[in-house]
Amino acid sequence: MHLIVTFFKRYPGQSIITLIALLFAGIAEGFGLSMLLPLLGLVINSPGAGGIAVAQSKSTLEQLVTGFFDAIGMTPTIGLLLVVFVVSILMKAVLVLLANKRVGYMVAQVATDLRLALIRALFATRWEYYVHQPIGRFTNAFAMEANRSAAAYLYAIRVAAMLLHALVYGSLAMMLAWKETLITLGAGVFILYILRHFVTKAKKAGKRQTTLLKSLIALLTDTLQSIKPLKAMARENMADLVLQKETTKLNKALRKQVFSKEALKALQEPLITIFFAIGLYLAMVWLKMDLATVIIMVFMLVKILKSLQKVQTELQAMVIAESAYWSLWSKIKEAENEEEKNIGTREPSFNEGVHLQKVSFSYDDKPVLKNASLTFPKGSFSAIIGSSGAGKTTVVDLITGLLRPQKGQVWIDHMDLAEVNVKDWRRMIGYVPQETLLLHDTVRFNVTLGDTKFTDRDVENALRDAGAWNFVAEMADGIDTVVGERGSRVSGGQRQRITIARALVHKPQLLILDEATSALDPASEADICKIMGQLRGKLTILAISHQTAILAAADRAYRLEDGVANFIDE
Repeated sequence: MHLIVTFFKRYPGQSIITLIALLFAGIAEGFGLSMLLPLLGLVINSPGAGGIAVAQSKSTLEQLVTGFFDAIGMTPTIGLLLVVFVVSILMKAVLVLLANKRVGYMVAQVATDLRLALIRALFATRWEYYVHQPIGRFTNAFAMEANRSAAAYLYAIRVAAMLLHALVYGSLAMMLAWKETLITLGAGVFILYILRHFVTKAKKAGKRQTTLLKSLIALLTDTLQSIKPLKAMARENMADLVLQKETTKLNKALRKQVFSKEALKALQEPLITIFFAIGLYLAMVWLKMDLATVIIMVFMLVKILKSLQKVQTELQAMVIAESAYWSLWSKIKEAENEEEKNIGTREPSFNEGVHLQKVSFSYDDKPVLKNASLTFPKGSFSAIIGSSGAGKTTVVDLITGLLRPQKGQVWIDHMDLAEVNVKDWRRMIGYVPQETLLLHDTVRFNVTLGDTKFTDRDVENALRDAGAWNFVAEMADGIDTVVGERGSRVSGGQRQRITIARALVHKPQLLILDEATSALDPASEADICKIMGQLRGKLTILAISHQTAILAAADRAYRLEDGVANFIDE
Protein backbone atom coordinates (compact mmCIF):
# COMPACT_ATOMS: atom_id res chain seq x y z
CA MET A 1 0.00 0.00 0.00
CA HIS A 2 3.03 2.27 0.40
CA LEU A 3 3.26 2.58 -3.38
CA ILE A 4 -0.41 3.68 -3.61
CA VAL A 5 0.23 6.41 -1.03
CA THR A 6 3.40 7.45 -2.89
CA PHE A 7 1.57 7.81 -6.20
CA PHE A 8 -1.25 9.78 -4.61
CA LYS A 9 1.26 12.16 -3.03
CA ARG A 10 3.10 12.60 -6.33
CA TYR A 11 -0.06 13.09 -8.42
CA PRO A 12 -2.66 14.25 -5.88
CA GLY A 13 -4.95 16.32 -8.10
CA GLN A 14 -5.22 13.91 -11.02
CA SER A 15 -5.59 10.86 -8.78
CA ILE A 16 -8.30 12.41 -6.61
CA ILE A 17 -10.31 13.58 -9.64
CA THR A 18 -10.08 10.10 -11.13
CA LEU A 19 -11.20 8.44 -7.90
CA ILE A 20 -14.08 10.89 -7.50
CA ALA A 21 -15.28 10.00 -11.00
CA LEU A 22 -15.00 6.29 -10.20
CA LEU A 23 -16.76 6.82 -6.85
CA PHE A 24 -19.69 8.53 -8.53
CA ALA A 25 -19.72 5.77 -11.11
CA GLY A 26 -20.11 3.27 -8.28
CA ILE A 27 -22.81 5.41 -6.65
CA ALA A 28 -24.69 5.66 -9.95
CA GLU A 29 -24.54 1.90 -10.37
CA GLY A 30 -25.58 1.35 -6.75
CA PHE A 31 -28.51 3.72 -7.16
CA GLY A 32 -29.60 1.84 -10.24
CA LEU A 33 -29.23 -1.51 -8.50
CA SER A 34 -31.35 -0.28 -5.58
CA MET A 35 -34.21 0.04 -8.05
CA LEU A 36 -34.14 -3.72 -8.54
CA LEU A 37 -35.56 -4.41 -5.09
CA PRO A 38 -38.96 -2.71 -5.61
CA LEU A 39 -38.91 -3.89 -9.22
CA LEU A 40 -38.55 -7.51 -8.17
CA GLY A 41 -41.15 -6.96 -5.45
CA LEU A 42 -43.61 -5.78 -8.06
CA VAL A 43 -42.86 -8.64 -10.40
CA ILE A 44 -42.86 -11.37 -7.75
CA ASN A 45 -45.61 -10.14 -5.45
CA SER A 46 -47.96 -8.46 -7.99
CA PRO A 47 -46.99 -9.65 -11.45
CA GLY A 48 -50.09 -8.25 -13.11
CA ALA A 49 -50.08 -4.80 -11.54
CA GLY A 50 -47.62 -2.67 -13.47
CA GLY A 51 -48.44 0.43 -11.47
CA ILE A 52 -49.02 -0.93 -7.99
CA ALA A 53 -47.04 0.73 -5.25
CA VAL A 54 -44.43 -1.21 -3.38
CA ALA A 55 -45.63 -2.98 -0.27
CA GLN A 56 -44.58 -1.56 3.03
CA SER A 57 -40.83 -1.66 3.24
CA LYS A 58 -39.02 -3.80 5.73
CA SER A 59 -35.36 -2.94 5.12
CA THR A 60 -33.66 0.44 5.32
CA LEU A 61 -32.88 0.28 1.61
CA GLU A 62 -36.54 -0.36 0.73
CA GLN A 63 -37.60 2.55 2.96
CA LEU A 64 -35.09 4.87 1.25
CA VAL A 65 -36.26 3.87 -2.23
CA THR A 66 -39.92 4.34 -1.26
CA GLY A 67 -39.12 7.66 0.40
CA PHE A 68 -37.28 8.83 -2.73
CA PHE A 69 -40.29 8.24 -4.97
CA ASP A 70 -42.67 9.75 -2.41
CA ALA A 71 -40.47 12.85 -2.25
CA ILE A 72 -40.66 13.38 -6.02
CA GLY A 73 -44.37 12.52 -6.06
CA MET A 74 -44.10 9.50 -8.36
CA THR A 75 -45.34 5.93 -8.14
CA PRO A 76 -42.61 3.29 -8.64
CA THR A 77 -44.02 1.39 -11.61
CA ILE A 78 -42.14 -1.31 -13.45
CA GLY A 79 -41.51 1.00 -16.39
CA LEU A 80 -40.23 3.84 -14.21
CA LEU A 81 -37.97 1.55 -12.21
CA LEU A 82 -36.49 0.10 -15.41
CA VAL A 83 -35.87 3.60 -16.80
CA VAL A 84 -34.11 4.71 -13.60
CA PHE A 85 -32.06 1.52 -13.59
CA VAL A 86 -30.96 1.91 -17.23
CA VAL A 87 -30.18 5.64 -16.86
CA SER A 88 -28.09 4.93 -13.76
CA ILE A 89 -26.08 2.25 -15.53
CA LEU A 90 -25.54 4.59 -18.51
CA MET A 91 -24.32 7.31 -16.15
CA LYS A 92 -21.95 4.80 -14.60
CA ALA A 93 -20.61 3.85 -18.04
CA VAL A 94 -19.95 7.50 -18.96
CA LEU A 95 -18.20 8.22 -15.66
CA VAL A 96 -16.08 5.08 -15.95
CA LEU A 97 -15.12 6.05 -19.51
CA LEU A 98 -14.03 9.52 -18.41
CA ALA A 99 -12.13 8.12 -15.44
CA ASN A 100 -10.40 5.43 -17.51
CA LYS A 101 -9.46 8.03 -20.11
CA ARG A 102 -7.81 10.14 -17.43
CA VAL A 103 -6.11 7.07 -15.98
CA GLY A 104 -4.72 6.21 -19.42
CA TYR A 105 -3.32 9.72 -19.80
CA MET A 106 -1.84 9.56 -16.31
CA VAL A 107 -0.17 6.21 -17.00
CA ALA A 108 1.59 7.78 -19.99
CA GLN A 109 2.43 10.85 -17.88
CA VAL A 110 3.95 8.76 -15.10
CA ALA A 111 6.25 6.97 -17.55
CA THR A 112 7.20 10.28 -19.19
CA ASP A 113 7.89 12.03 -15.88
CA LEU A 114 10.08 9.19 -14.63
CA ARG A 115 12.04 9.04 -17.89
CA LEU A 116 12.62 12.79 -17.94
CA ALA A 117 13.59 12.79 -14.27
CA LEU A 118 16.12 10.02 -14.95
CA ILE A 119 17.60 11.78 -18.00
CA ARG A 120 17.89 15.15 -16.26
CA ALA A 121 19.39 13.66 -13.13
CA LEU A 122 21.83 11.52 -15.11
CA PHE A 123 23.00 14.34 -17.37
CA ALA A 124 23.58 16.57 -14.35
CA THR A 125 25.85 14.10 -12.54
CA ARG A 126 29.54 14.42 -11.86
CA TRP A 127 31.65 13.13 -14.71
CA GLU A 128 33.55 10.74 -12.44
CA TYR A 129 30.24 9.11 -11.47
CA TYR A 130 28.84 9.07 -15.00
CA VAL A 131 31.75 7.33 -16.71
CA HIS A 132 31.65 4.41 -14.27
CA GLN A 133 27.98 3.57 -14.86
CA PRO A 134 27.04 0.64 -17.14
CA ILE A 135 25.04 1.89 -20.12
CA GLY A 136 22.62 -1.02 -19.92
CA ARG A 137 21.70 -0.15 -16.33
CA PHE A 138 20.09 3.12 -17.38
CA THR A 139 18.85 1.80 -20.72
CA ASN A 140 16.83 -0.80 -18.84
CA ALA A 141 15.57 1.83 -16.39
CA PHE A 142 14.52 4.18 -19.20
CA ALA A 143 12.68 1.52 -21.20
CA MET A 144 11.56 -1.43 -19.07
CA GLU A 145 11.38 0.00 -15.56
CA ALA A 146 9.58 3.17 -16.62
CA ASN A 147 6.89 1.14 -18.40
CA ARG A 148 6.44 -1.21 -15.46
CA SER A 149 6.32 1.74 -13.05
CA ALA A 150 3.52 3.31 -15.10
CA ALA A 151 1.70 -0.03 -15.04
CA ALA A 152 2.08 -0.05 -11.24
CA TYR A 153 0.32 3.33 -11.13
CA LEU A 154 -2.52 1.89 -13.23
CA TYR A 155 -2.92 -1.05 -10.86
CA ALA A 156 -2.76 1.26 -7.84
CA ILE A 157 -5.63 3.36 -9.19
CA ARG A 158 -7.63 0.20 -9.88
CA VAL A 159 -7.06 -1.08 -6.35
CA ALA A 160 -8.35 2.19 -4.92
CA ALA A 161 -11.29 2.21 -7.34
CA MET A 162 -12.31 -1.36 -6.51
CA LEU A 163 -12.16 -0.56 -2.78
CA LEU A 164 -14.48 2.39 -3.37
CA HIS A 165 -16.89 0.22 -5.34
CA ALA A 166 -16.83 -2.38 -2.56
CA LEU A 167 -17.62 0.42 -0.11
CA VAL A 168 -20.63 1.53 -2.19
CA TYR A 169 -21.99 -2.01 -2.58
CA GLY A 170 -21.32 -2.73 1.07
CA SER A 171 -23.25 0.37 2.16
CA LEU A 172 -26.28 -0.67 0.09
CA ALA A 173 -26.08 -4.23 1.36
CA MET A 174 -25.83 -3.02 4.97
CA MET A 175 -29.06 -1.07 4.49
CA LEU A 176 -30.68 -4.19 3.09
CA ALA A 177 -29.47 -6.77 5.64
CA TRP A 178 -26.59 -5.65 7.84
CA LYS A 179 -25.97 -8.94 9.64
CA GLU A 180 -25.68 -10.91 6.43
CA THR A 181 -23.46 -8.21 4.94
CA LEU A 182 -21.04 -8.34 7.88
CA ILE A 183 -20.89 -12.11 7.54
CA THR A 184 -20.19 -11.72 3.82
CA LEU A 185 -17.47 -9.16 4.38
CA GLY A 186 -15.91 -11.42 6.96
CA ALA A 187 -16.00 -14.30 4.49
CA GLY A 188 -14.49 -12.07 1.80
CA VAL A 189 -11.64 -11.03 4.06
CA PHE A 190 -11.13 -14.68 5.01
CA ILE A 191 -10.93 -15.69 1.34
CA LEU A 192 -8.42 -12.91 0.63
CA TYR A 193 -6.37 -14.02 3.64
CA ILE A 194 -6.28 -17.62 2.41
CA LEU A 195 -5.02 -16.47 -1.02
CA ARG A 196 -2.53 -13.87 0.24
CA HIS A 197 0.32 -16.34 -0.28
CA PHE A 198 0.00 -15.98 -4.04
CA VAL A 199 0.28 -12.18 -3.77
CA THR A 200 3.43 -12.47 -1.68
CA LYS A 201 4.89 -15.04 -4.05
CA ALA A 202 4.13 -12.82 -7.05
CA LYS A 203 5.82 -9.87 -5.34
CA LYS A 204 9.00 -11.90 -4.82
CA ALA A 205 8.89 -13.00 -8.46
CA GLY A 206 8.49 -9.36 -9.53
CA LYS A 207 11.52 -8.31 -7.48
CA ARG A 208 13.54 -11.16 -8.93
CA GLN A 209 12.45 -10.16 -12.42
CA THR A 210 13.55 -6.55 -11.86
CA THR A 211 16.96 -7.63 -10.55
CA LEU A 212 17.59 -10.06 -13.39
CA LEU A 213 16.46 -7.61 -16.06
CA LYS A 214 18.92 -5.00 -14.77
CA SER A 215 21.88 -7.35 -14.97
CA LEU A 216 20.74 -8.99 -18.21
CA ILE A 217 20.21 -5.72 -20.12
CA ALA A 218 23.53 -4.35 -18.84
CA LEU A 219 25.29 -7.52 -19.93
CA LEU A 220 23.54 -7.55 -23.30
CA THR A 221 24.47 -3.91 -23.98
CA ASP A 222 28.13 -4.50 -23.16
CA THR A 223 28.16 -7.66 -25.28
CA LEU A 224 26.62 -6.00 -28.33
CA GLN A 225 29.20 -3.22 -28.12
CA SER A 226 32.02 -5.76 -28.32
CA ILE A 227 30.42 -8.29 -30.66
CA LYS A 228 32.80 -7.62 -33.57
CA PRO A 229 35.98 -8.94 -31.88
CA LEU A 230 34.00 -11.86 -30.44
CA LYS A 231 32.73 -12.87 -33.87
CA ALA A 232 36.15 -12.33 -35.41
CA MET A 233 37.58 -14.85 -32.93
CA ALA A 234 34.54 -17.16 -33.17
CA ARG A 235 33.98 -16.70 -29.45
CA GLU A 236 30.47 -15.28 -29.55
CA ASN A 237 29.25 -18.61 -28.17
CA MET A 238 30.83 -17.73 -24.81
CA ALA A 239 28.74 -14.57 -24.60
CA ASP A 240 25.74 -16.61 -25.71
CA LEU A 241 26.24 -19.06 -22.84
CA VAL A 242 26.37 -16.26 -20.26
CA LEU A 243 23.29 -14.54 -21.70
CA GLN A 244 21.49 -17.87 -21.94
CA LYS A 245 22.17 -18.56 -18.26
CA GLU A 246 20.79 -15.18 -17.17
CA THR A 247 17.81 -15.47 -19.52
CA THR A 248 16.98 -18.89 -18.06
CA LYS A 249 16.94 -17.39 -14.57
CA LEU A 250 14.59 -14.68 -15.83
CA ASN A 251 12.37 -17.33 -17.36
CA LYS A 252 12.09 -19.11 -14.00
CA ALA A 253 11.07 -15.87 -12.30
CA LEU A 254 8.47 -15.23 -14.99
CA ARG A 255 7.09 -18.75 -14.60
CA LYS A 256 6.68 -18.25 -10.86
CA GLN A 257 4.91 -14.98 -11.56
CA VAL A 258 2.58 -16.62 -14.08
CA PHE A 259 1.78 -19.49 -11.72
CA SER A 260 0.99 -17.10 -8.86
CA LYS A 261 -1.35 -15.03 -11.03
CA GLU A 262 -3.15 -18.02 -12.51
CA ALA A 263 -3.44 -19.83 -9.16
CA LEU A 264 -4.98 -16.75 -7.57
CA LYS A 265 -7.41 -16.36 -10.46
CA ALA A 266 -8.33 -20.07 -10.45
CA LEU A 267 -8.94 -20.36 -6.70
CA GLN A 268 -10.90 -17.14 -6.19
CA GLU A 269 -13.92 -18.27 -8.20
CA PRO A 270 -14.61 -21.65 -6.54
CA LEU A 271 -14.10 -20.26 -3.03
CA ILE A 272 -16.63 -17.49 -3.68
CA THR A 273 -19.04 -19.96 -5.30
CA ILE A 274 -18.88 -22.35 -2.32
CA PHE A 275 -19.48 -19.48 0.06
CA PHE A 276 -22.51 -18.25 -1.85
CA ALA A 277 -24.03 -21.69 -2.15
CA ILE A 278 -23.92 -21.98 1.62
CA GLY A 279 -25.14 -18.40 2.10
CA LEU A 280 -28.04 -18.80 -0.32
CA TYR A 281 -29.17 -21.97 1.43
CA LEU A 282 -29.03 -20.35 4.87
CA ALA A 283 -30.88 -17.22 3.66
CA MET A 284 -33.78 -19.09 2.08
CA VAL A 285 -34.08 -22.19 4.29
CA TRP A 286 -32.86 -21.07 7.70
CA LEU A 287 -33.53 -17.31 7.72
CA LYS A 288 -36.57 -17.68 5.43
CA MET A 289 -35.95 -14.33 3.66
CA ASP A 290 -38.38 -13.42 0.87
CA LEU A 291 -37.18 -14.17 -2.68
CA ALA A 292 -36.91 -10.54 -3.86
CA THR A 293 -34.71 -9.60 -0.90
CA VAL A 294 -32.60 -12.75 -1.32
CA ILE A 295 -32.01 -12.06 -5.02
CA ILE A 296 -30.96 -8.44 -4.44
CA MET A 297 -28.93 -9.44 -1.39
CA VAL A 298 -27.10 -12.12 -3.32
CA PHE A 299 -26.52 -9.69 -6.20
CA MET A 300 -25.09 -7.06 -3.84
CA LEU A 301 -22.91 -9.51 -2.01
CA VAL A 302 -21.61 -10.92 -5.28
CA LYS A 303 -20.68 -7.37 -6.25
CA ILE A 304 -18.88 -6.86 -2.93
CA LEU A 305 -16.87 -10.06 -3.17
CA LYS A 306 -16.16 -9.54 -6.87
CA SER A 307 -14.81 -6.08 -6.03
CA LEU A 308 -12.64 -7.53 -3.26
CA GLN A 309 -11.51 -10.23 -5.65
CA LYS A 310 -10.50 -7.59 -8.19
CA VAL A 311 -8.74 -5.65 -5.43
CA GLN A 312 -6.57 -8.67 -4.71
CA THR A 313 -5.95 -9.37 -8.40
CA GLU A 314 -4.95 -5.77 -9.13
CA LEU A 315 -2.90 -5.67 -5.92
CA GLN A 316 -1.01 -8.73 -7.09
CA ALA A 317 -0.31 -7.08 -10.45
CA MET A 318 0.81 -3.92 -8.65
CA VAL A 319 3.29 -5.67 -6.34
CA ILE A 320 4.77 -7.46 -9.36
CA ALA A 321 5.45 -4.12 -11.04
CA GLU A 322 6.25 -1.98 -7.99
CA SER A 323 9.82 -3.25 -7.64
CA ALA A 324 10.54 -1.63 -11.00
CA TYR A 325 9.29 1.71 -9.68
CA TRP A 326 11.45 1.56 -6.56
CA SER A 327 14.44 0.44 -8.62
CA LEU A 328 14.00 3.31 -11.09
CA TRP A 329 13.37 5.85 -8.36
CA SER A 330 16.50 4.73 -6.50
CA LYS A 331 18.55 5.39 -9.66
CA ILE A 332 17.02 8.85 -9.99
CA LYS A 333 17.81 9.68 -6.35
CA GLU A 334 21.28 8.20 -6.67
CA ALA A 335 21.97 10.35 -9.74
CA GLU A 336 20.56 13.43 -8.02
CA ASN A 337 22.88 12.85 -5.07
CA GLU A 338 25.79 12.75 -7.54
CA GLU A 339 24.84 16.10 -9.09
CA GLU A 340 27.73 18.14 -10.40
CA LYS A 341 28.33 21.13 -8.18
CA ASN A 342 28.74 24.39 -10.05
CA ILE A 343 30.21 26.56 -7.34
CA GLY A 344 31.63 29.27 -9.59
CA THR A 345 29.56 32.30 -10.50
CA ARG A 346 31.95 34.53 -12.43
CA GLU A 347 31.29 35.18 -16.09
CA PRO A 348 34.12 33.62 -18.15
CA SER A 349 36.24 35.55 -20.62
CA PHE A 350 38.68 34.18 -23.15
CA ASN A 351 41.09 36.88 -24.23
CA GLU A 352 44.48 35.38 -23.36
CA GLY A 353 44.21 31.60 -23.12
CA VAL A 354 44.14 28.59 -20.81
CA HIS A 355 46.83 27.74 -18.29
CA LEU A 356 47.23 24.67 -16.07
CA GLN A 357 49.44 25.53 -13.10
CA LYS A 358 51.15 22.69 -11.20
CA VAL A 359 48.12 20.43 -11.56
CA SER A 360 48.04 16.97 -9.98
CA PHE A 361 45.33 14.37 -10.44
CA SER A 362 44.96 10.70 -9.52
CA TYR A 363 42.45 7.95 -10.23
CA ASP A 364 42.04 5.63 -7.23
CA ASP A 365 45.50 6.49 -5.84
CA LYS A 366 47.03 6.05 -9.30
CA PRO A 367 48.79 9.35 -10.20
CA VAL A 368 48.12 10.57 -13.73
CA LEU A 369 49.35 14.15 -13.56
CA LYS A 370 52.13 15.34 -11.26
CA ASN A 371 52.58 19.09 -10.90
CA ALA A 372 51.91 19.48 -14.62
CA SER A 373 51.95 22.99 -16.09
CA LEU A 374 50.68 23.66 -19.62
CA THR A 375 49.76 26.86 -21.45
CA PHE A 376 47.50 27.24 -24.49
CA PRO A 377 47.46 30.84 -25.74
CA LYS A 378 44.40 32.25 -27.47
CA GLY A 379 44.54 31.75 -31.24
CA SER A 380 47.15 29.01 -31.05
CA PHE A 381 47.01 25.46 -32.38
CA SER A 382 48.39 23.37 -29.53
CA ALA A 383 48.93 19.63 -29.40
CA ILE A 384 49.42 17.14 -26.59
CA ILE A 385 50.93 13.77 -27.42
CA GLY A 386 51.69 10.78 -25.28
CA SER A 387 51.01 7.09 -24.90
CA SER A 388 47.64 5.70 -23.83
CA GLY A 389 47.03 6.40 -20.16
CA ALA A 390 49.53 9.27 -20.06
CA GLY A 391 46.83 11.75 -18.96
CA LYS A 392 45.98 13.52 -22.23
CA THR A 393 42.21 13.15 -21.85
CA THR A 394 42.51 14.06 -18.18
CA VAL A 395 43.99 17.42 -19.21
CA VAL A 396 41.03 18.00 -21.52
CA ASP A 397 38.55 17.02 -18.78
CA LEU A 398 40.25 19.47 -16.41
CA ILE A 399 40.02 22.27 -18.98
CA THR A 400 36.32 21.61 -19.62
CA GLY A 401 35.61 21.43 -15.90
CA LEU A 402 34.44 17.81 -16.03
CA LEU A 403 37.16 17.08 -13.48
CA ARG A 404 38.57 19.33 -10.75
CA PRO A 405 42.31 19.32 -10.03
CA GLN A 406 43.25 17.72 -6.73
CA LYS A 407 46.20 20.09 -6.55
CA GLY A 408 46.98 23.21 -8.54
CA GLN A 409 44.70 25.46 -10.59
CA VAL A 410 43.24 25.73 -14.07
CA TRP A 411 43.19 29.34 -15.22
CA ILE A 412 40.94 30.85 -17.90
CA ASP A 413 42.66 34.14 -18.62
CA HIS A 414 43.24 35.36 -15.05
CA MET A 415 40.28 33.52 -13.47
CA ASP A 416 40.51 30.26 -11.58
CA LEU A 417 38.12 27.84 -13.30
CA ALA A 418 36.77 26.91 -9.84
CA GLU A 419 35.34 30.46 -9.62
CA VAL A 420 33.88 30.51 -13.14
CA ASN A 421 30.34 29.50 -14.09
CA VAL A 422 31.35 26.22 -15.71
CA LYS A 423 28.18 25.97 -17.84
CA ASP A 424 28.93 29.34 -19.45
CA TRP A 425 32.53 28.30 -20.00
CA ARG A 426 31.53 25.05 -21.71
CA ARG A 427 29.28 26.97 -24.09
CA MET A 428 32.47 28.58 -25.41
CA ILE A 429 33.98 25.16 -26.23
CA GLY A 430 33.67 22.94 -29.29
CA TYR A 431 34.51 19.30 -28.55
CA VAL A 432 35.32 16.56 -31.07
CA PRO A 433 35.71 13.04 -29.62
CA GLN A 434 37.40 10.00 -31.11
CA GLU A 435 34.05 8.24 -31.57
CA THR A 436 32.42 9.61 -34.71
CA LEU A 437 28.83 9.09 -33.62
CA LEU A 438 26.30 10.08 -36.28
CA LEU A 439 22.61 9.87 -35.52
CA HIS A 440 20.28 8.22 -38.03
CA ASP A 441 19.03 11.56 -39.27
CA THR A 442 19.83 14.33 -41.73
CA VAL A 443 23.21 16.03 -42.00
CA ARG A 444 21.49 19.20 -40.77
CA PHE A 445 20.22 17.47 -37.62
CA ASN A 446 23.60 15.86 -36.98
CA VAL A 447 25.25 19.28 -37.12
CA THR A 448 22.64 21.26 -35.17
CA LEU A 449 21.39 18.41 -32.93
CA GLY A 450 17.90 19.76 -33.51
CA ASP A 451 18.65 23.30 -32.26
CA THR A 452 16.32 25.48 -34.33
CA LYS A 453 18.31 28.69 -33.75
CA PHE A 454 20.80 27.60 -36.41
CA THR A 455 19.95 28.45 -40.01
CA ASP A 456 20.87 26.52 -43.15
CA ARG A 457 23.55 29.16 -43.70
CA ASP A 458 25.03 28.39 -40.26
CA VAL A 459 25.08 24.69 -41.13
CA GLU A 460 26.76 25.36 -44.49
CA ASN A 461 29.42 27.59 -42.91
CA ALA A 462 30.19 24.97 -40.25
CA LEU A 463 30.45 22.26 -42.91
CA ARG A 464 32.74 24.46 -45.01
CA ASP A 465 35.02 25.19 -42.04
CA ALA A 466 35.13 21.45 -41.30
CA GLY A 467 36.00 20.61 -44.92
CA ALA A 468 32.75 18.67 -45.34
CA TRP A 469 30.73 20.94 -47.62
CA ASN A 470 31.95 19.53 -50.94
CA PHE A 471 30.91 15.92 -50.32
CA VAL A 472 27.70 16.92 -48.54
CA ALA A 473 26.69 19.18 -51.45
CA GLU A 474 27.17 16.24 -53.82
CA MET A 475 24.74 14.05 -51.85
CA ALA A 476 21.28 13.49 -53.30
CA ASP A 477 19.49 15.74 -50.78
CA GLY A 478 22.38 17.87 -49.61
CA ILE A 479 22.13 18.72 -45.93
CA ASP A 480 18.78 16.91 -45.86
CA THR A 481 20.45 13.60 -46.70
CA VAL A 482 19.99 11.01 -43.96
CA VAL A 483 23.29 9.64 -42.64
CA GLY A 484 24.25 7.46 -39.70
CA GLU A 485 23.02 3.94 -39.09
CA ARG A 486 21.11 2.61 -42.14
CA GLY A 487 21.47 6.02 -43.81
CA SER A 488 23.78 7.12 -46.63
CA ARG A 489 27.19 5.57 -46.15
CA VAL A 490 30.00 7.99 -45.40
CA SER A 491 33.65 7.20 -44.81
CA GLY A 492 35.42 7.52 -41.50
CA GLY A 493 37.03 10.80 -42.54
CA GLN A 494 33.71 12.19 -43.76
CA ARG A 495 32.01 11.19 -40.52
CA GLN A 496 34.72 12.99 -38.57
CA ARG A 497 34.29 16.15 -40.64
CA ILE A 498 30.54 16.19 -39.90
CA THR A 499 31.37 15.75 -36.21
CA ILE A 500 33.79 18.70 -36.42
CA ALA A 501 31.03 20.77 -38.08
CA ARG A 502 28.80 19.91 -35.10
CA ALA A 503 31.46 21.36 -32.78
CA LEU A 504 31.90 24.47 -34.94
CA VAL A 505 28.29 25.42 -35.68
CA HIS A 506 27.82 27.35 -32.41
CA LYS A 507 31.02 29.33 -33.11
CA PRO A 508 33.17 28.25 -30.13
CA GLN A 509 36.28 30.10 -29.03
CA LEU A 510 38.14 26.92 -28.03
CA LEU A 511 38.05 23.78 -30.20
CA ILE A 512 39.21 20.55 -28.56
CA LEU A 513 40.00 17.42 -30.58
CA ASP A 514 40.20 14.46 -28.21
CA GLU A 515 42.01 11.73 -30.20
CA ALA A 516 39.83 12.88 -33.12
CA THR A 517 42.31 11.63 -35.74
CA SER A 518 43.48 8.46 -34.00
CA ALA A 519 41.06 6.10 -35.78
CA LEU A 520 41.62 7.61 -39.24
CA ASP A 521 43.88 6.44 -42.00
CA PRO A 522 47.00 8.60 -42.64
CA ALA A 523 45.43 10.42 -45.60
CA SER A 524 42.27 11.33 -43.69
CA GLU A 525 44.34 12.34 -40.69
CA ALA A 526 46.44 14.61 -42.87
CA ASP A 527 43.27 16.20 -44.29
CA ILE A 528 41.92 16.89 -40.81
CA CYS A 529 45.25 18.40 -39.75
CA LYS A 530 45.17 20.62 -42.84
CA ILE A 531 41.67 21.80 -41.99
CA MET A 532 42.76 22.59 -38.44
CA GLY A 533 45.70 24.54 -39.84
CA GLN A 534 43.27 26.67 -41.88
CA LEU A 535 41.27 27.41 -38.72
CA ARG A 536 44.38 28.53 -36.81
CA GLY A 537 43.90 32.10 -35.66
CA LYS A 538 40.12 32.04 -36.13
CA LEU A 539 39.80 30.13 -32.88
CA THR A 540 42.02 28.39 -30.34
CA ILE A 541 42.65 24.71 -31.09
CA LEU A 542 43.82 22.00 -28.72
CA ALA A 543 44.38 18.53 -30.19
CA ILE A 544 45.47 15.48 -28.26
CA SER A 545 46.76 12.28 -29.84
CA HIS A 546 48.99 9.31 -29.17
CA GLN A 547 50.32 9.77 -32.71
CA THR A 548 52.95 12.32 -33.72
CA ALA A 549 51.46 13.36 -37.09
CA ILE A 550 49.52 16.15 -35.40
CA LEU A 551 52.80 17.86 -34.48
CA ALA A 552 53.35 18.99 -38.08
CA ALA A 553 50.17 21.10 -38.00
CA ALA A 554 50.50 22.44 -34.44
CA ASP A 555 52.49 25.57 -33.56
CA ARG A 556 53.15 24.41 -30.00
CA ALA A 557 53.11 20.97 -28.38
CA TYR A 558 53.56 19.07 -25.12
CA ARG A 559 54.52 15.49 -24.46
CA LEU A 560 52.95 13.82 -21.43
CA GLU A 561 55.04 11.12 -19.83
CA ASP A 562 54.90 9.69 -16.30
CA GLY A 563 52.48 12.45 -15.28
CA VAL A 564 54.84 15.22 -16.30
CA ALA A 565 54.18 17.66 -19.17
CA ASN A 566 57.26 18.47 -21.26
CA PHE A 567 57.16 21.31 -23.76
CA ILE A 568 58.41 20.25 -27.19
CA ASP A 569 60.72 22.97 -28.47
CA GLU A 570 61.15 22.42 -32.21
